[in-house]
Order: sequence, then C-alpha cells, then structure tokens
Amino acid sequence: MATKKTSKTAKTTTKTTTRRPAARKPMTETAPRIVEATIPDEYRPIGMWGYFGYQILFAIPVIGWILCIGFAFMANNRNLRNFSRSQFCWLIIYIIIFCALVGMGALKTILEAFSVI
Repeated sequence: MATKKTSKTAKTTTKTTTRRPAARKPMTETAPRIVEATIPDEYRPIGMWGYFGYQILFAIPVIGWILCIGFAFMANNRNLRNFSRSQFCWLIIYIIIFCALVGMGALKTILEAFSVI
C-alpha cells in the first residue's frame, strides 16, 4: 500500500474590516487613581500645637486637673484620651511624692532652706 503524503499549506485570507479605531480615553480615566486614606475621627492624630496646648491646660492647678480626668475617661479621640491618661498618671506620681515628702518632714526642711517658711 502506498501512503500518500499531503502537505498542509497555510491558507491566508485577508478580510477587509470596517472597524473603527479605538477612541482615546481621557487621561484622568487611564491614570492610576490615588486613594487617600481617611482616618476615622477616633484615631485622628493631634498636632504638635495641640499637645502643647493640652499640656498647658492640664498644668492649671484645679481646673486643668479636672479637665485632665474628664478627657482621660470621656474623650472621643483615642490619642487625646491616651495623652490625658499619661498626664493623669504624672499627676498621681506628683501627689504621691508630695505626700511622701510631707510625711517624712523633708518638705518642711526644704522650705526652711529656701526661707519660704
């Protein structure tokens, strides 16, 4: 039996298309979008002047201490709440040191040395 070899030839057909050229999109659509991260108000950072102002406010003897305690427990901003809690801890440490100095009588000696009493 004889085998018949067939050669495969590629048929090239040319079609004429009436396709329109692609319309150019505006640059704003093709450019990558920059997504700005929005920080919830609960976590919004406090600026440098904010910390400075709150520190001066909390240094006022009675009113500042009351506001410090209020901000420590009721502030909506978490950063302000943590800052006022740290100031409140410092206030407690100062009160403990003052009471210890009064208890030991060292405060009276210090005040006599500076001629306050």
